[in-house]
Amino acid sequence: MWTMTSAEQKKPAPKDPWALPDVSGLTVGVLGGTGDQGRGLAYRLARAGQRVVVGSRDAARAEAAASELNALDPAPAVPVAGTDNEECARRSNVVIVAVPWEGHAKTLEGLREVLAGKLVVDCVNPLGFDKQGAYALTPDEGSAAQQAAALLPDSRVTAAFHHLSAVLLQDPAVERIDTDVMVLGDSRADTDTVQALAGLIPGMRGIFAGRLRNAHQVESLVANLISTNRRYKAHAGLRVTDV
Repeated sequence: MWTMTSAEQKKPAPKDPWALPDVSGLTVGVLGGTGDQGRGLAYRLARAGQRVVVGSRDAARAEAAASELNALDPAPAVPVAGTDNEECARRSNVVIVAVPWEGHAKTLEGLREVLAGKLVVDCVNPLGFDKQGAYALTPDEGSAAQQAAALLPDSRVTAAFHHLSAVLLQDPAVERIDTDVMVLGDSRADTDTVQALAGLIPGMRGIFAGRLRNAHQVESLVANLISTNRRYKAHAGLRVTDV
């Protein structure tokens, strides 16, 4: 008759990958929240009941963007606030980086101190465009997310929200966005938090997709989705099967 050894009895049960934390008490800041992607993410999270602060280099632009989001029908369940990037980062527990790739490094360098200890979610896609369409760029660090980690050594950097249609995110008539969000990072607690935030948006799931060193492939895939969207006049996303 087989019996468990003492070591086997002490071994913890595998953690349920869908046992995600309660993120309702967190404030989410969106750097670059006046751009299409940032505005869309801010709107969807606020509409789901999350506290959101929109950031911009120009506080007045951020305040105007927040007012516009709050005026959408249906308006966000929790009013969006707007301020400059530094104050946005200071007031937030989780900070989403949605700035243009060209300003990515400069923005983060200027916020290194205020972002220390924060959970940073990089959703920037380094892309170039020519007559043949979009193509992926490869930063010296390997990816935008890895560049963020190098520039923010005292922050907890993850990568997510790359493959979402800004058009769908900003459209109040769209109640569900049926897509998966690939989440990458080196801390399970941090990726679980980001997955939980993604799951607040109806139709979305956050899916763990590896460590931060694998972010380049995820960022680069946006170039393929842009090509798909142009060919089929669509707003394509991703679904991970059998999960």
